Amino acid sequence: MRTKRLLGLASLWVGDRHGVEMQRYATWLCYAVLTDLGAQVAEALAQPLERISVEMVCRRLDHVSRAMDVGETPALVPFLVQHARLFALVKAERQRHKDRQKRELAIWGKP
Repeated sequence: MRTKRLLGLASLWVGDRHGVEMQRYATWLCYAVLTDLGAQVAEALAQPLERISVEMVCRRLDHVSRAMDVGETPALVPFLVQHARLFALVKAERQRHKDRQKRELAIWGKP
């Protein structure tokens, strides 16, 4: 349901079984694409995936289309990485992130 809200599909209602299946597959596909895009951004920023806000990645895709409207041809991931701070793509480090890092350091040694 969160993905449907993020994509603006939460108010879309269909009672037909075929329509429901189409919504489910479309939502799953969009979620998969956004998750993969978030993973690419995380890799480019050398951040763990859990620190990347998939919601903000989705919300900032309109900036890419606006750049294209004014004649630029930005590559998607480099554009998002270049403006990551402005777009707030990286979540603030929380205590749970620090705790996880300490656990991993205790288990594996080097980070």
